[in-house]
Amino acid sequence: MSAAETKLQSLGITLPEAPTPAANYVPYVVTGDLVFISGQLPLVEGKMACTGHVGKDVTTQEAAEQARICAINLIAQLKAACGGDLGRVEQVVKLGGFVACTNDFNDQPEVINGASNLMVEVFGDAGRHARFAVGTNALPRGTCVEIEGLFRIRS
Repeated sequence: MSAAETKLQSLGITLPEAPTPAANYVPYVVTGDLVFISGQLPLVEGKMACTGHVGKDVTTQEAAEQARICAINLIAQLKAACGGDLGRVEQVVKLGGFVACTNDFNDQPEVINGASNLMVEVFGDAGRHARFAVGTNALPRGTCVEIEGLFRIRS
């Protein structure tokens, strides 16, 4: 068991099966030592964990918890891309976070911290990454957060 999987276990996190795409795209692309993972939603057992707009229907803390679920789904996709071996992960390179929010909501970084913090918890220093956190008027299926990721892996 890799250090990342041991850490997930100590956090009480069981990775789900990697979610399947909802449209005409692939969940990830591996090119060289990079894995590009498509945007992940906060799906739990195939169902949206939360919907609405941050600043109106959803609090910043609730949205950060949804971002954490997105990160769990990113790691599930990453594990699939690594042939089941998270020990191949060398670096979380970048996360991109989208927050469905009201026009006056300015705490997108605090929402996306839910995902960033989990990456550091699971991968240690290799989990430190570049990122963006932007607000938008709507996201797929009415979710309040979506996160994509770029990772470097060992061949």
